[in-house]
Amino acid sequence: MPTVKLSDRAILRATGPDAEALLQNVITIDLATLGEREARPGALLTPQGKILFDFLISRAGPDSFRLDCRRDIAPDLLKRMMLYRLRAKAELSLDNESLISTSWESDSSVSQTDSTSVFDRRFPETLQVIRNYGTSPAESGDASAWDLLRIEHGVPESGQDYQLGDAFPHEILFDQNGGVGLKKGCYVGQEVVSRMHHRGTARRRLVIVHGESTLPPPSAEVTADGRVIGALGTVAGSEGLAILRIDRAAEAAQSGLPILAGGVPLTLRVPNYAKFNISTGPGEAETA
Repeated sequence: MPTVKLSDRAILRATGPDAEALLQNVITIDLATLGEREARPGALLTPQGKILFDFLISRAGPDSFRLDCRRDIAPDLLKRMMLYRLRAKAELSLDNESLISTSWESDSSVSQTDSTSVFDRRFPETLQVIRNYGTSPAESGDASAWDLLRIEHGVPESGQDYQLGDAFPHEILFDQNGGVGLKKGCYVGQEVVSRMHHRGTARRRLVIVHGESTLPPPSAEVTADGRVIGALGTVAGSEGLAILRIDRAAEAAQSGLPILAGGVPLTLRVPNYAKFNISTGPGEAETA
C-alpha cells in the first residue's frame, strides 16, 4: 500500500457542544451527510461565493471535528473561524504537530476501526484512499504518485490546481462530489452558489487532460483556435488537471479544432463522478 507523508498540511480542531452547529452555519458541506469514518471536502467562502479556504473535514469524536488544510493557510483559517464563533460553546485550535499522511489501495495493515484513520471520500470507495492522523504506516510512496492518483480521479487541491479567492465551488466540482450541501440551509456565500447551480451558469470546470506528449508545467495556458480557454493545474508527465471554459471546449470539439497546452494536443475527460458533458457545454449539472 503506497503511503505518502503530507508535511504541508495542518489540522484545525473544532470541539464543544456547539461545534457542529457553528460549522454547519459557516462552511459549504452539509455535516448531516458526514459519516464517522470519512473525510469530505469543504470550503469557507467569501460573501461573493468564491473559495477563501479549502479543507478536508472529518469527525474526531463526539462534538469534535478536524479540518485538514494547507499548513500555510491554517493560521488565517483559524482567525477567520474565530470571527464566526461569537458566543458559541465551541473551542477552535490549531494543531501544527500532528502527523498527516495518505495511503491507498486495500491493505490489511490499515485498521478498519482506528479512529485516527478515515476514508477520503473524494475518491471511489473501491479504491480505499485513507487519511491517517497522528500515526501512519511507513512512507512507501512519493508526492508524484499522490499527484498522479489525484489526476486519475479528478481530485483538485488549491495552490496546485486553483488559487484561493479565485474559484467558485462549481469550478472545482464541489457540486459534484458533495463539497457543497445544495439542500442545506444558509452558509457564507450560499446565495451565489445556489444561483449558479440552479441557473446552470458554471462555465469553468475542472477536467482531466491527456497530452500526446509530455505536458508543459502547471499554469500553462490551454488554448483552442488561438483563444485561451483555461490553464493547467497539477501535471505528471502526459497526464494533468485543468480548469477550462467548457463552453469554449465544446465549441472546439464541435468544430474539430485541437485543444492545446504549450503546443501539445490534449484529450479531455470528465471525472467519473461528474455529471456534466464537455461536448455540449456547461448546461445544468446534476447534484452529486
